[in-house]
Amino acid sequence: MVPAVVTRAEPPSPEPARDLTATGDVGGGPAMPVLVRALLVLGLLYTFLVGIGLLEGGIVALGPDVQDDLFRSVTNPVAGLFVGVLATVLAQSSSVTTATIVGLVGSGLLGLEQAVPMIMGANIGTTVTNTLASLGHLRRPQEFRSAFAAAIVHDTFNVLSVAVLLPLELVTGVLSRTATALSEVLLGTSGADFDSPIKAAVKAPVGLLESVAEQVASGTVLGLLLLVAGLALIFLALAAITSNMRRLVADRVERAMNDVLGRGAGLPALLVGLAITVAVQSSSITTSILIPLAASGVISLRNTYPVTLGANVGTTVTALLASLATDRPEALAIALVHTLFNVAGIGLFYAVPTLREVPIVLAERGAELAARRRRLVVVYVIGLFIVLPLVGVVLLR
Repeated sequence: MVPAVVTRAEPPSPEPARDLTATGDVGGGPAMPVLVRALLVLGLLYTFLVGIGLLEGGIVALGPDVQDDLFRSVTNPVAGLFVGVLATVLAQSSSVTTATIVGLVGSGLLGLEQAVPMIMGANIGTTVTNTLASLGHLRRPQEFRSAFAAAIVHDTFNVLSVAVLLPLELVTGVLSRTATALSEVLLGTSGADFDSPIKAAVKAPVGLLESVAEQVASGTVLGLLLLVAGLALIFLALAAITSNMRRLVADRVERAMNDVLGRGAGLPALLVGLAITVAVQSSSITTSILIPLAASGVISLRNTYPVTLGANVGTTVTALLASLATDRPEALAIALVHTLFNVAGIGLFYAVPTLREVPIVLAERGAELAARRRRLVVVYVIGLFIVLPLVGVVLLR
């Protein structure tokens, strides 16, 4: 018998690695040189600022009577908080909400005191995205328990921060006063209007678009047309910025997160969350990346927690950028309130060791309950992010 000759197939030659740094082709889609994509992001950022300018022009065109009627319901701070939650849930982006609030303050329609609760509400509303992301693991109880805990630790932290800092702000005005003082130092205005160079840079396209709109509408209709155009530009520009920045830095984001979280949590993890969110212009992306990692057991809840806190601070950059498109120092002040609020929350519920465990313990207990009674998850999401804010706005307007 002739022994069978077994031949081993040669392994296929590996394809040469693509140079992602040269193309920016990350996560699929057409390849694009990094420089071209970076220039595209700058153009989109300019478009975003034009949208802020149109929003401001639309509010002015509405006239004082319509303005008063439109925002009469948000004079109650709790109603303002719920408006911020609802607006962010509907837009699925706290960046859109906070940029819009900055535009309203920059136009003079919203006062600083009215806007502060809305900014806090946006912080709560943005957590709905990663909470929904955790539902993808609903049929696998062990995975779902870890994923849901990683999601609601963000919810818990933001709700606790609002529960402490909103009453403190209403009584003392500490956030708005500090932000106003900082804005005066940064702008050197001592309360006077300042000439924003960014506002001057976007003046020409905003004026052109307003002239075109004036050809087809006037009065309230013109104001609404400019409002819709401004909001559309803000929303589309931020979405495109997020998409392109994600392509540019996705591979670096994954490496940085794995490197830092592999060595433990703490300040480095917080800084990674901040840096990633600034890079991709979306805290939702940062926090949602953590959900499957937590579900698979790659990272623990205690490692997830500081990353979400860094994402909270990182997302405030959008409001700071939006404030550059206005001439009112109050716009920068409300953007700084957003930053100070998140930093103060970290000072309370992370820097203090005894309080650091509170959001983690609440998230763990909530996840245990959700894993046992999964129908409650639907009640939780709809109740916290839709029903409660709607009822609050109706009853408190």
